[in-house]
Amino acid sequence: MSTPPAPQPVPTHASSAGDFLRPAPTSFGGILRQLGPGLIISANIVGSGELIVTPKLGASVGFTLLWFIILGCVLKVFIQVELGRFALARGLTTLETMNLVPGPRVVVSWLLWLWLLMFLATVFQVAGMVGGLASILTLAGVTLAKSTVAVLIGAVTALLLVIGRYKLIEVVSTAMVVAFTLCTMVAVIALQFTSYAITPHDLAVGLGFRLPPSFTVAFAAFGIIGVGASELIYYPYWCIEKGYARNVGPANATPEWAGRARGWMRVLRADAWLSCLIYTSATLAFYLLGAAVLHAKQLDVTNAEMIPVLSQMYQETFGRWSLWLFLVGAFAVLYSTVFVSTASNARLLVDALAVFRVKSYATDADRQRDVRWLSVIVPAAWVALYLIWGSPVTLVFV
Repeated sequence: MSTPPAPQPVPTHASSAGDFLRPAPTSFGGILRQLGPGLIISANIVGSGELIVTPKLGASVGFTLLWFIILGCVLKVFIQVELGRFALARGLTTLETMNLVPGPRVVVSWLLWLWLLMFLATVFQVAGMVGGLASILTLAGVTLAKSTVAVLIGAVTALLLVIGRYKLIEVVSTAMVVAFTLCTMVAVIALQFTSYAITPHDLAVGLGFRLPPSFTVAFAAFGIIGVGASELIYYPYWCIEKGYARNVGPANATPEWAGRARGWMRVLRADAWLSCLIYTSATLAFYLLGAAVLHAKQLDVTNAEMIPVLSQMYQETFGRWSLWLFLVGAFAVLYSTVFVSTASNARLLVDALAVFRVKSYATDADRQRDVRWLSVIVPAAWVALYLIWGSPVTLVFV
């Protein structure tokens, strides 16, 4: 068994001298301006889990697992904060941190080999979202075959990431996710004026800590809703790119370093809990709609009729015209997840090449070159999976 090598900080880490050292803001406005990693993760989270899995769970079991949805969203934030804390204090990526775990080693820690298996499963989930996007465009009147639409989605994503327009698309996609989430919450309120109104008894049942006879869908949902394993791994990368670790500086025993670390941890916690508020609100709204409308109508979310069935939630609330509202919003939600996931995975794979000792990077330019290449390869992989498999809901549950 080999011994773990000393982690080599990536160029975005706090590895240089004190030029980048900066105390954390203390005012509300100052902290607000430094938020960002959690918002990126929120754009990734509000996707397949909320749009597909959560309504499917509500359709299957009604309000019974409302408590389970809340727990699934809130519980993981504590892990998110601790991973961010380690990145801030040590300036190490998630994979570098995992490589420090003791135990059997074959090139890298045993934990990284388990991560590699999990990573392959996430590619299937993104492939399922591509299928959902193709279904949305088909329902909207696009006459191209779904396979052609999937290829075009992959090509556009690769092009946007290669030419470096990530920040612009991030802002637009996040704004669309927020708009769609607000619309869904409005739908829950409007639902109270229909025959599907949610009663106090429904909420009492949902908060009764009961389990349904079949726990299969709930088990899959717990892994996808809120901050999933993928987002927990992504989060430190975005904290590092945002500059949290660089602002704190390399760890030392000085009071100045400890003060900077405490200050930036306050910012990081605010960032993590704001993102939790966003995606928990969205998840609860989707679940309540699924439990109130789809469960009452005995509609299930299947591969063949996924988008039409989900659109029933909106049509029952606003009328048939809201189908377009749902289609536009659903496309924004799923595409923002596909886009952010692709951007994150490109960075993650570049780091994996270094940690697994496949390749070393002398400069940040070398890393960025490979990030661009992987921004093409990753979309090609999930498009190929969708073309081979062709079942969006099944892929999302992998």
